[in-house]
Amino acid sequence: MPRGRYSLHDPHDHTPLADEHFQCAVGPSGWRYVSQLTTPSGDHRGSVDLTLDELGRPIRLELHAAAWQVRGAALDGVTWVRTDPTGTEATEGNVPAHAFTGTSPAFLVATARLLRLTPSATATRVRLVAFTDPVLAPRTVDQSWALLKREAHTTDSGPLTVDEYQVTALDTGEQHAVHIAGDVVLAAPGIELEDLESPPSPFT
Repeated sequence: MPRGRYSLHDPHDHTPLADEHFQCAVGPSGWRYVSQLTTPSGDHRGSVDLTLDELGRPIRLELHAAAWQVRGAALDGVTWVRTDPTGTEATEGNVPAHAFTGTSPAFLVATARLLRLTPSATATRVRLVAFTDPVLAPRTVDQSWALLKREAHTTDSGPLTVDEYQVTALDTGEQHAVHIAGDVVLAAPGIELEDLESPPSPFT
């Protein structure tokens, strides 16, 4: 069960945004990721709770940020309910998309798990609903993912397989690289893995 800490920063000017203290686990029915986020000064900022089924589909999502809350799941595409800080207003949304995304590294692992790509120059298109900080506003985004290469690295705890993805935002054409080992993001724009207490869990 990997657990550790990511640091999140603005990918453009590198302003520190948060630390994400996480743990995740592969189980017989899929994968679960939970985390708590703190500001650079140490204050509580939010949380992530994401559960995937064995095919990588989001069967449960719960996000908290700035007193806003989102609960969602894969249902007729993806469906979610967003609640305001006072708890008096709840807005339901539904989009014919494949999954969710956001600033948490969990969503990169989830998308990679959903697509199950093999090394190839061929890109696969995916439609996602992104919940953007700081108020978890939903936005539909289209991306393409390509698994450029898969390399095995020798470590003290055994071989570690690292996948390098190229992710393209289809609305702007902007491309970036994402490096994932099992269920842990090693590097991505705005994300640094600062601490890892146990090796990543491989997806079988």
